Amino acid sequence: MASNNEVGKSFARRDRLLEIEAKVRTWWEEKDVFRAESHERAPKPGEKFFGNFPYPYMNGYLHLGHAFSLSKLEFAAAYHRLRGANVLLPFAFHCTGMPIKASADKLAREIQKFGDPPAFPSAIEELSISTEPEPEEQNGGGQTLPDKFKSKKSKAASKAGRDKFQWEIMRSYGLSDSEISKFQDPYYWLTYFPPLTKEDLKAFGLGCDWRRSFITTDMNPFYDSFVRWQMRKLKEMGKIVKDMRYTIYSPLDGQPCADHDRASGEGVQPQDYTLIKMEVVPPFPSKLKALEGRRVFLAAATLRPETMYGQTNSWVLPDGKYGAYEINDTDVFIVTERAALNLAYQNLSRIPEKPTCLVELSGNDLIGLPLKSPLSLNEIIYSLPMLTILTDKGTGIVTSVPSDSPDDYMALHDLKSKPALRAKFNVKDEWIMPFEVIPIINIPEFGDKSAEKVCIDLKIKSQNEKDKLAEAKRLTYLRGFTEGTMLVGEYVGMKVQEAKPLIRNRLVQIGQAVMYSEPEKKVMSRSGDECVVALTDQWYITYGEPEWKKKAEECLSNMKLFSDETRHGFQHTLNWLNQWACSRSFGLGTRLPWDDQFLVESLSDSTLYMAYYTIAHLLQNGDMYGSDMSLVKPEQMTDEVWNYVFCGGPYPKSSDIPTSLLSKMKQEFEYWYPFDLRVSGKDLIQNHLTFCIYNHTALLPKQHWPLGFRCNGHIMLNSEKMSKSTGNFRTLHQAIEEFSADATRFALADAGDGMDDANFVFETANAAILRLTKEISWMEEVLAVESSLRTGPPSTYADRVFANEINIAVKMTEQHYSEYMFREALKTGFYDLQAARDEYRFSCGVGGMNRELLLWFMDVQTRLITPICPHYAEYIWKELLKKDGFVVKAGWPTGDLPDLTLKSANKYLQDSIVSMRKLLQKQVSGSKKPNKKGAAVPPPTEENKPSVGLIYVNEQYDGWKRVCLEILQSKFDRETHSFAPDQEILEALQRSVIGQETNFKQIQKLCMPFLRFKKDEVLSVGVHALDLRLPFGEIDVLEENLDLIKRQLGLDHVEVLSAIDPDAVRKAGSHVSLLNQNPPSPGNPTAIFLTKLNGDL
Repeated sequence: MASNNEVGKSFARRDRLLEIEAKVRTWWEEKDVFRAESHERAPKPGEKFFGNFPYPYMNGYLHLGHAFSLSKLEFAAAYHRLRGANVLLPFAFHCTGMPIKASADKLAREIQKFGDPPAFPSAIEELSISTEPEPEEQNGGGQTLPDKFKSKKSKAASKAGRDKFQWEIMRSYGLSDSEISKFQDPYYWLTYFPPLTKEDLKAFGLGCDWRRSFITTDMNPFYDSFVRWQMRKLKEMGKIVKDMRYTIYSPLDGQPCADHDRASGEGVQPQDYTLIKMEVVPPFPSKLKALEGRRVFLAAATLRPETMYGQTNSWVLPDGKYGAYEINDTDVFIVTERAALNLAYQNLSRIPEKPTCLVELSGNDLIGLPLKSPLSLNEIIYSLPMLTILTDKGTGIVTSVPSDSPDDYMALHDLKSKPALRAKFNVKDEWIMPFEVIPIINIPEFGDKSAEKVCIDLKIKSQNEKDKLAEAKRLTYLRGFTEGTMLVGEYVGMKVQEAKPLIRNRLVQIGQAVMYSEPEKKVMSRSGDECVVALTDQWYITYGEPEWKKKAEECLSNMKLFSDETRHGFQHTLNWLNQWACSRSFGLGTRLPWDDQFLVESLSDSTLYMAYYTIAHLLQNGDMYGSDMSLVKPEQMTDEVWNYVFCGGPYPKSSDIPTSLLSKMKQEFEYWYPFDLRVSGKDLIQNHLTFCIYNHTALLPKQHWPLGFRCNGHIMLNSEKMSKSTGNFRTLHQAIEEFSADATRFALADAGDGMDDANFVFETANAAILRLTKEISWMEEVLAVESSLRTGPPSTYADRVFANEINIAVKMTEQHYSEYMFREALKTGFYDLQAARDEYRFSCGVGGMNRELLLWFMDVQTRLITPICPHYAEYIWKELLKKDGFVVKAGWPTGDLPDLTLKSANKYLQDSIVSMRKLLQKQVSGSKKPNKKGAAVPPPTEENKPSVGLIYVNEQYDGWKRVCLEILQSKFDRETHSFAPDQEILEALQRSVIGQETNFKQIQKLCMPFLRFKKDEVLSVGVHALDLRLPFGEIDVLEENLDLIKRQLGLDHVEVLSAIDPDAVRKAGSHVSLLNQNPPSPGNPTAIFLTKLNGDL
């Protein structure tokens, strides 16, 4: 899909790459290059590589985010294949869960309401028929989750930017109206997207054994059987138990209300709160007299129980409708009717599912009630009026923590500073005036009274300045939760986000709070009632169970994770992860074998399937849907068979599967397992990847536990977040069309490694198109005129340097690939190698390049780039280099050990040429500094331009520099890689030979900066910086390259001279002062440029 800025551009180079890629894929498919077969003999370390990737969800096309993570696995697998390993890279398609079913049902409702194809209302019509607006955020006490801030748009603005209809989303995929209707059937999605995804991945060049592909859900009877076995086995081991959990529920229908049962509120989930029990202190006012003898509580719902230490009061809505509801025989909660209904379905009503209201109340009836509130540092607080409370969120009762809530701070400030406001609601001074802000949390930059500080900074004058208060909350709330530190209570010094669950659990344990849940937003069932949250029975996997956790930690400790950040992420997850609900009542998937009203949820049927890959082709015969039953039937895959194949169980004597096939299954699994690498985005550490560890340790023998996970960050496009709404988005298919597969892969490799977010740059992809096609053209040209190349073995200095650069590239690129640092591999295996070739081409001059060396370069460069740009490499291998076989399996290139001395010598040569060129250019262009008469020095005339260069070299430090270096050598600890203290070095200098000189103070002024320079150099390049001479002969290097120096500097004559030879020094003539002003030292020659006319030669 061409972007606007592509108009008028030529795409010939990209199109050539696309043609090459299509041709190469045909070669691969003809020979089934990526087919992976096991062997009877168990593989030795390094002989096989099994890598895998979280199967993507099939409710749309793959995008560059998928491709980025997948590329890490693809590059790793291709590297191991190139090295000669037997490589298995399979790929499957996840269809389990709610999204596909929800989207299909949403589409069906749109068709039912608006027609087929639908005629959607215009924006104006939508405004006229719109339902009630979303309620604003709850005020007071911080009643918004840190990650759930929402923009405050006007109704018109929100409608103009409304969510797309499902039909519009499908149309954005390029589907026709007649095709879209078919997606009302959720199973049609499963037949549509997986085959297209497979074709996109083939176009990407994925080295996959497609025989092993599969889809999930009961549409694939073999995978369905596998998941049922896994669930049964976990249950038999006591690792799946039944427990109560919160779910959206329709009181009218008397059952959970899943997305497809909802008239509105699709995707809404239960929101958990802590209900703080603020006890009303007797004697009760007249309105509450009927409740005497009971414990009466104002029950406030909060998301921040850790802030309760800072309560100064509670808030009620003066004209709000409340009730005193019977919770049990002794306790009464004062809340809204809506909250009471939710409580009744959560076992918090004396009569289950039926709230009993003992007294109807208004907010005015509650103002001035004295309260004892949990954790409050004030013994008694009072309920006070707040005008902005919403009774359709929470319980209508709000805690007040003015230290950390800007809303609370301003409401309290208004009541304190405005006597008329107090009088309006009959608020007595003693209920409010003595209560001051209590510091409870310290937040960096905001201090221990964050609400007060931000309200002052933003110049907020009243609780009615909603926009400013929303901004104040945005500034403080998330920072307080993620960076705040507790200043009071049992957990002083602990981070807020760590203290929160501990404080919440303690409050619940001692009966001062209860857990409460309600829908995140309003949900209406198709039956017409407003849904609540109910506690219902659910099946859980017992992650976090102590003995199981120990096995998971043991597995983790032996895994290769490639970064400390990844390891810390897993350790953190293992420390908090607890029971996980593994069942759902809505969606697609596998039914729980013992309770088929439930489905296995999507993060629970995806924890062991890497093992299924090893035998999928033997069950499904290459059909991803499992509909080919010619090899084995699903019902033949009994628990005994699965146990035999995967768990080392006894041979299933009752099975009628041929023994040869059973043996082949077992051989496949035991050959490929354990898997070597799983690549994933870092966001899956906290669930899927940790679940994977848990399930492997529970179900498989220790020798089959995972060996490695490599996690990466997310990807940005051109330094901005990838987003469909802004257009900064590419599907994989679009990227391949726009850039070609190999240029896309090139830019993905260059995007970055590690856990930080990476950056896919379009300019890099376009530059890759140019680089790759130009390299093909250069090779074609060189090979076409091969006879013009210098024959015979490499012999010149330039030959030796170039050969050494190739050897270095082979070694360094191997190291980077083995560490899965693909950006670095691209640098050393392509960029650096290209630079070395260009330097070689120039260095050879009229003598020409060596034929043998260039062919070796082409061979090596082609192999080194193969994992990243396989189509390009394969084309060169076959079409240009005329090699047999496939480059993807050609073996890692061989070479000699790198000569680091030669590397240093060439760097010295190139650096010296650069320095001399700058000096010469300065001399030729004239000095901008004025001479003694104040005029600028003009550049020399054409006939007076320098044509002769004298290069003076001093190959060894002497005098005071030698003494300094010897002192530093003696004061350097090679084990700690550090120097002795400066004072100790200075004392050694004072005791040395130069310390006895009469002019030591003058010498010391020269020594000190030299010592500092050399110390810094050691820390950056190594201890060899203290050597008295370089590891090569500088004069030899320069003399061997006189022709190159002359060409680079444009000189007719160049001499290399020793600075310690008096006869050589005399050659400088009247310019000897330049030599004295800038004396040469090891690694830093001094050049003097002369003309033939000055008589100095």
